[in-house]
Amino acid sequence: MTIHPTAIVSADATIGSNASIGPYSIVHDNVILGDNVTIESNCEIGVQNHLSSGNKLIIGNDSLIRSHSIFYEGSVFGERLTTGHRVTVREKTVAGVNLQIGTLSDIQGHCQIGDYVRFHSNVHIGQKSKIGSYVWIFPYVVLTNDPHPPSNVLKGVVIEDYAVIATMSVILPGVKIAKGVLVGAHSCVSKDTEENMLYSGSPARKVCSTHKIKLQDGTGRKAYPWTNHFTRGYPEEICKEWELNNE
Repeated sequence: MTIHPTAIVSADATIGSNASIGPYSIVHDNVILGDNVTIESNCEIGVQNHLSSGNKLIIGNDSLIRSHSIFYEGSVFGERLTTGHRVTVREKTVAGVNLQIGTLSDIQGHCQIGDYVRFHSNVHIGQKSKIGSYVWIFPYVVLTNDPHPPSNVLKGVVIEDYAVIATMSVILPGVKIAKGVLVGAHSCVSKDTEENMLYSGSPARKVCSTHKIKLQDGTGRKAYPWTNHFTRGYPEEICKEWELNNE
């Protein structure tokens, strides 16, 4: 374990083997860091909050939290969590393996997130969002949750497996983005969607099946499901499963 002399690490925190904690970072009491976790500089890990019910912040093995990020206590992350810089994650978020959170993204807590989810930079995930596995959310997307703001009524967005939300889109409270859906850039989705369809516009409307979209690489291949042609960063066993399913 490597702790920079300027870092402050609580004696009550549990730190795994080969962990690294960078300059001016703080690790609070109610934290469990797995093995081979790297916390870069100026991070605050395990911030106390009355909304967390005193639950521990658990960060899985082989995770990387980049500089100036803040994690509240009370959340659980699987192994290989990776963040960009200046990420904020509030309490009671439960996420699977290999979640990637881009720079300046914000998860507002009380969320459920599956495996191998990708948030690009400047993504806002509202409270009570439920996100499946293998989901892509691109920059400046906002998942909302208040149907008549400001109020104490929260209706989280649901995003099912393999969905893709393109840049600058807004998903309104309680809306379900079905499996394999593509939401086009600058869209506002106000109603539930059907599987494997393209939705675009404000308000977003169903355009066509995603299977009709072709890759713009001159090959004429189908762009969706994207697992047909994009496998970067995914384990070999998962890619082989996709290959079998897509035959």
